[in-house]
Amino acid sequence: MPTVPDCADIQCSDINFTEYEVLSKLSKLRPDKAAGPDNLLPRFLIQIKDLIAYPLYLLFRKSLDNGCVPEDWKCANVCPVFKKGSRNKVDNYRPISLTSQICKVFESVIRDQVVTHLEENKLILDSQHGFRKGRSCLTNLLTFLDKVTSYADAGEAVDVVFLDFAKAFDKVPHMRLLHKLKSHGINGKLFCWITDWLSNRKQRVCINWSLSDWQYVLSGVPQGSVLGPILFLIFINDIDNDITSWILKFADDTKMFSSVCNSIDYKKFQDDINRLFNWTKNWQMSFNIDKCKIMHIGRHNKLYDYSLGGQLLTSVSEEKDLGVIISKDLKVSQQCAAAYSKASKILGLINRSVVYKTSEVMLRLYKSVVRPHLEFCIVAWSPYYQKDKDLLERIQRRFTKMIPELRDLPYTKRLDRLKLWTLEERRIRADLLEVFKMIHGFTNVKFESFFQFDINTRTRGHSYKLQKSRFNKDLRRYFFSDRIINTWNSLDDQTVSASTVNSFKKNLDKFRTTRRWVNIWTDVSRP
Repeated sequence: MPTVPDCADIQCSDINFTEYEVLSKLSKLRPDKAAGPDNLLPRFLIQIKDLIAYPLYLLFRKSLDNGCVPEDWKCANVCPVFKKGSRNKVDNYRPISLTSQICKVFESVIRDQVVTHLEENKLILDSQHGFRKGRSCLTNLLTFLDKVTSYADAGEAVDVVFLDFAKAFDKVPHMRLLHKLKSHGINGKLFCWITDWLSNRKQRVCINWSLSDWQYVLSGVPQGSVLGPILFLIFINDIDNDITSWILKFADDTKMFSSVCNSIDYKKFQDDINRLFNWTKNWQMSFNIDKCKIMHIGRHNKLYDYSLGGQLLTSVSEEKDLGVIISKDLKVSQQCAAAYSKASKILGLINRSVVYKTSEVMLRLYKSVVRPHLEFCIVAWSPYYQKDKDLLERIQRRFTKMIPELRDLPYTKRLDRLKLWTLEERRIRADLLEVFKMIHGFTNVKFESFFQFDINTRTRGHSYKLQKSRFNKDLRRYFFSDRIINTWNSLDDQTVSASTVNSFKKNLDKFRTTRRWVNIWTDVSRP
C-alpha cells in the first residue's frame, strides 16, 4: 500500500451536534431540488421541519454511535447530465446521484465538522482550490496566471501540462480512500460511519421516468452527494508529494507548470510528469492521456516534447481551463470572442422570445443569463486591448437598445435610466473587490503572493496603500496584481477599511458618484 502523510496526533473521531443544527440544515434545504429513491421532497421536509428536527437528531445520533447507515440512504437514482460534445455518446454525460434528502442533511452536518478539522489543522494542501471556502475557479486562475506572467515578464519560458482524469469521482477505490481518511486523522465513530456509508451502495439509472435495475457500486464517491466532494479532496490531496514544479488543482482538474529554460529544467519537469503517472497507478486512478495537453509559453521556448505513460502529449496553442481559454501568448482575445459569442446567442434568444420588453423584465433577464457570460472570472482575463473592450461592451449596447422606450437615447443615458455601469467600470469594481477580499481575509489565498503594502509614509494615501511593482512587458503591466494598484490607492480610507464586503460595495458606489478613479468614458457616448 502506498504511504501517505501520517496525522496520528490530530484526530477527528466523533462529531457533536444539536437539534438546533439539524433544524438549521432542514431550513437551508432548497425546495426546487429533486427527491431521492425515498420520494421525500425537500419542499415537504421544509414544511414539517419543526416536527421532525428532534426525531432526526435522535436518528442521526444513533446512526453515528452505531456506525450504521440505513439501507435507504445508500440508494441513488442516477440522472445523466449532458456536458458537451455529441449527445449520442454516453461519455459526454455526467452521472449525478439523487440520494435521500434526509441523508444529505446528516452528510451536511458531518461535512461541516470534517472541513473544520481539515482546515484548522491545514491538512489540505494550498494547491487545492475546489470545494473550499474562500477559494474558487478565480483564485485558481489568478494564482496560475500570476506565476506564469511573472516568468514571462522575466523572459523565461514556461511549460504547462493540463491533466485530465478519466472518471475521477467514479474510480476512487474505497479501501484506499479509507486508508487516506485515517492518515488525515479521521477515525473512531466517524470513520466507521463513513465506511458503512461507502459500502453496499446501489444505484439505478433514471431517464424519462424509466428505471433500470439496481446495480451495486463497487468504487467511487457519489456525484451529487454532500460528503462526496470532501472525500475526493482527501483522496487526491497527496498527488503533490515529491513534485518540484508548481501544481494547482480544482477538485480533479489539475495543471502543472514550471520554468523550462534548458535541458536540466526539461528533465525535472518530465520527472514530475512521471511521478504523477506513478501516483495514478499506485492509487488505482488513470489519466485520459488523449485529453492531457502540453502548452509552451514564451518567445524563446525550446518546445520540448513530453510523454505521459509512454505516450507523447499533444502540444496546443490554447486550452480551456476552468471555463476560461488560456492562450500560449497569454492574451485574452480568444476568451473575449468566446464570451461575446455565448452572450450574443442568449441575447438573440431573448429578443426573439420576449414580446413585452419592459425595462424591468429585460433587466432581470440580462443580469441573470447574459451578463454572467461576460464576467465569469473576469478578474483573471480582463481585456486591455480596446478592440476587446469594445467587443464586450457591444453586448450591453445592444441590450439597452432592445428596450423600446430607451432605443433613441444615447448609450450613457440608457445606462443611467437602467442604473447600469459600463462593463469596464464593472471590471474595475471586480478588481477592487478582489483586492479588498484578499487584504481582509475574505479570500483564502495569500495576499503577499500578489501585493505588498507601501511602507513609504511620506506620500499621501490610506492605511492599505499598495506598492507599485516594476515590469518589462505589457503582459504583466495589465495583469490584475499590477493594473489595479493605482486605482486601489486612489480610494479613500473609509472605503478600504470597510468591515464587510457589502459595506465595501456601498462605499465604492458612493465613491464613484463623487470621484472618478479612471477615465473610462472614452468613446461610450455614441448611440
